[in-house]
Amino acid sequence: MKYILSCFLFFFIGAAVFSQSPADSEPSPDKTVETQQLETIRYGTENEIAALIQTLKNENAFYLDDELIALVQSTKNRIILSGVFSFFGERGKEGLEERALQAVKERNDEAAETVIAALDYLGKVKVQDAIDPLKDLIERDEQRFMGNAIRALGLAGKVHPETADNTADFLIDFYLNRNPGDENRREIVAALGELRSGRGIALLSEIAVSDEERLTLRMAALDSLSKIGDPEGLQTILTTLVSSDPNVRSAAIAALGPFSGQEVEGVILEAFRDSYYRIRIGAAKAAGERKFIEAIPYLRFRAEKDEVPTVKDEAIRALGAIGTRETAVVLADLFGERKNTDRVRILAAEMLIQNNADDYAEKVIREMDDAKTKNQTALYNGLLRVLGSARTRTIEGLARRFLSSGGVIEKSYALDMTVNNELKGLADQVKELTDEKNGSLARKARAVLQKLGLD
Repeated sequence: MKYILSCFLFFFIGAAVFSQSPADSEPSPDKTVETQQLETIRYGTENEIAALIQTLKNENAFYLDDELIALVQSTKNRIILSGVFSFFGERGKEGLEERALQAVKERNDEAAETVIAALDYLGKVKVQDAIDPLKDLIERDEQRFMGNAIRALGLAGKVHPETADNTADFLIDFYLNRNPGDENRREIVAALGELRSGRGIALLSEIAVSDEERLTLRMAALDSLSKIGDPEGLQTILTTLVSSDPNVRSAAIAALGPFSGQEVEGVILEAFRDSYYRIRIGAAKAAGERKFIEAIPYLRFRAEKDEVPTVKDEAIRALGAIGTRETAVVLADLFGERKNTDRVRILAAEMLIQNNADDYAEKVIREMDDAKTKNQTALYNGLLRVLGSARTRTIEGLARRFLSSGGVIEKSYALDMTVNNELKGLADQVKELTDEKNGSLARKARAVLQKLGLD
């Protein structure tokens, strides 16, 4: 009887073990996260790979690029292709040019989503070999791809002046003679600005001053004239400053940034008095772009008193862009005044750390710690983010503290501080985070050690 019972138990247990599905089983504990991610690329579904790409984006992890390049060469899956093209394009990362060109040339055999992602990639990476295929696509007037193709052509064609001129001529001819439609007209206007070619100035000027054109097209033309930055376009911009439409006036003010001269400076200062908030925003942007020292009192007043938060934001950014000792004092006052909103204080701190981290990091740390004591969560998180990007060795003490006793987010920012400032003295604490139980922190810690040459 005992023998029979033992056989029955052996059969029952064995059946339970061998019938367990792979989905129910836990990942092998001796597999690293990197190994599991590599297996996902090689054997995963489209959704699993899409999720992995998003994880890599979030963690700024690029160690699987070669595997992704190999994957792209062997698949036509639209979700995978569009995800990888986007991941590489956002970084201007080369390696997918051939596959992207194939998708454009053989677009009838590819999903529309794949072709659109390939077009965007070719533009962001500025692939010279894409210029003729892009022109061919535009000539064929394939509406579902036109906007993306025009944008890509504007980016890819600007690398060499001669190519930029030829590309501008092509787009101008298409605009004038092929009736491209309102949306594509706007894309052409924007592309002419990206090309930075003087060939586009005449057409852009004509559009900008015409009261019969759509508002968005006129504003796009002014922006493109600003990008080209040729004095020939300045008179057009000045002419539109008297427009009855405040949106056109605001676009004209913002377009003055690259231009010089007393007339331009007087116009910018006068724009700070305009009751339409977008014009004050444009004035702040122009002042920051040209590092306009005479505008500092106006910017300070706007940063302190303006009733519109976005105007305050642009004034503070402009003060940071000007970057003098005087603007540092203004920014320090804005940051130090605890009656100011968290938004103002965080942005002022960001400008100070960006320009004068050695002088202001300790003060920002003190205010961050005070915010935590007072449970001012938004202010604490904002200042923590600012300090995470600081480039100064005075940040080492804070990084050490976070690595030893901070939460997950604090440890993550401490790793940023470590790699940004080459704090090799924190290597032992960083190594402690490489244990797989720390998940994404472990991968980030290993990446930090590698960048510091300590892996």
